[in-house]
Amino acid sequence: MEVNSTANTLSSAYLAVEYVDSFLPENPLQEPLKLAWNHMLQNYSKFQIATWGSLIVHELIYFLFCLPGFIFQFLPFMQKYKIQPDKPETWEKQWKCFKMLLFNHFCIQLPLICGTYYFTEFFSIPYDWDSMPRWPFILAQCFGCAVIEDTWHYFLHRALHHRRIYKFIHKVHHDFTAPFGMQAEYAHPAETLILGAGFFIGIMVFCNHMILLWAWVAFRLLETIDVHSGYDIPLNPLHLIPFYAGARFHDFHHMNFVGNYGSTFTWWDRLFNTDSQFKKHYSQHKAVKSD
Repeated sequence: MEVNSTANTLSSAYLAVEYVDSFLPENPLQEPLKLAWNHMLQNYSKFQIATWGSLIVHELIYFLFCLPGFIFQFLPFMQKYKIQPDKPETWEKQWKCFKMLLFNHFCIQLPLICGTYYFTEFFSIPYDWDSMPRWPFILAQCFGCAVIEDTWHYFLHRALHHRRIYKFIHKVHHDFTAPFGMQAEYAHPAETLILGAGFFIGIMVFCNHMILLWAWVAFRLLETIDVHSGYDIPLNPLHLIPFYAGARFHDFHHMNFVGNYGSTFTWWDRLFNTDSQFKKHYSQHKAVKSD
């Protein structure tokens, strides 16, 4: 009964997206993307695309999205948006973070990425252009992946804060009480595996083309780097996402260590009242700011 209910929900969601898609114009970048995609298929094997292509996509997107936050520290006019201005980034912290990232990316995540080809083959996930879903479907699937990952992240992240195990694993991620973008994947190797597992659950539910793997990587990296950026930038387009947590919400988690356990959304914290300390802090912040 539950399986049928889930299938009906997904079917209804796809019909809704298809209906909206029927009113949307064609993507002006469609032809250039088609040429580039077909060129890739003609010159590289599926294994090379799934393995080395995925690694390149992850590294380029990760450090590209980290770049604005890195530059902000040198721009005086951006400091008014820094959430914890009394705790600036230092070269020592950033170098420490970068070394841990290299280890996690190439010694923990790369072996996992090497399994991408076998995953796509086992589930018969296509690579060809003609099977690629249109971008509204990809966005909807990424949102579905985010909902699933956020649920996994909330409960496992909260468990990692249990006093009996916190110091052994999750404490590493809290080395910095004032986060910065590059720190998004700074974590104990065990945490990389535990919390990272949530990334793959949505893929197993929604993935119907290789492009979704890369689109979901891009969306997840953009989100996690944004919430770790340390800057609450006005007119952030990500804030258009319903119940989006944002930098100020997650920054409080690093400053306070307790509460605000969600990764992308705020609903689990609201439901279990684990954002109560944040609400009190934020209301005081707004009161001081208005004075």
